[in-house]
Amino acid sequence: MSWKTALYNYVHAKNQSELEGSAAPLEAYLSDSAYVRKQDVRVRRLLESFRDRDAKLMRGETKLRLTGVRESAHGVIADIVLHRFIHYRIGSIDHLEERIEPERVIIDSAANRWQVRSTESLQGEQSLPNKPRSVFFSEQAEFVDGLRRAPSLPYINHSILNSGAQEFVPRQIIYNRDKVVQYAETWWQTPNPKYEEFEVDCTNFVSQCLFAGGAPMDYTGKRDLGWWYAGKRGNQELWSFSWAVANSLQSFLAHSRKGLHGHEVHDPRELQPGDTICYDWDGDGRYQHNVVVTGKDANGMPLVNAHTYNSRNRYWAYKDSPAWTERTKYFFVRVADEM
Repeated sequence: MSWKTALYNYVHAKNQSELEGSAAPLEAYLSDSAYVRKQDVRVRRLLESFRDRDAKLMRGETKLRLTGVRESAHGVIADIVLHRFIHYRIGSIDHLEERIEPERVIIDSAANRWQVRSTESLQGEQSLPNKPRSVFFSEQAEFVDGLRRAPSLPYINHSILNSGAQEFVPRQIIYNRDKVVQYAETWWQTPNPKYEEFEVDCTNFVSQCLFAGGAPMDYTGKRDLGWWYAGKRGNQELWSFSWAVANSLQSFLAHSRKGLHGHEVHDPRELQPGDTICYDWDGDGRYQHNVVVTGKDANGMPLVNAHTYNSRNRYWAYKDSPAWTERTKYFFVRVADEM
């Protein structure tokens, strides 16, 4: 058995574990018992979530893409991207959820048998101090299989850069929820090259969606005030924290009374496509993740698109996320239709 076979067996077992709601299929292919235990907790939460929704899991599919590999006498380090497809049914309505999950997998050879020793996510849904992706190529770049790409070319808001004044805003703007959803569907899987891409890109993606729907930028020229993006000039970062940092966007939405604004609702059923949800994983008042609502399931509950992990039609509660805890709190924002 080759190391590639061991890798494929691991991916198949991971897919099967979600369908069964148990990590037992992983035990034969993964020697990291701690990871198996964590997966067991996660997939049991996922199964419980489906039961609470009266949803029936129909099938799961996973496409594997190998993005980098380093081989040595001791084993293999493989960087992979998993494109997950989860098919389920509520009543007579079929639903499809998609996720993009990058991982690093360590594969060892012992007694002439290849086995996955450990695996780690290359992204996380916990916000970190945000910065654009760098042009720096690490020492591991030598084994990347030709798939490194240059950084995004930033969107340049010339109306701000050229005048130094606030972007021109009509007297009244009607928020276009259809355009928000269209943008979220177009760019959920890959970044829009007109904008910077961040290591933790969830809030940047949500801001782009809001802007696509017609939400006007509140340009202040100060990074800790307003909600704005003007690209990048040399090494100077020209965007507000609220554009790209999860907690800052939540704070802006909670307090803004003009331009882009909305109000908090306490029932997710009140949300409509184009609205947003903010996630405080630890329940400590600091929000670490943002998503945009793109639709509803057959129960009238929100489905969302997001970056980091890149997700499409994901159920809003996120209980299958490694970041989710029993202390998780949500902030539901009903975005104003007139701005």
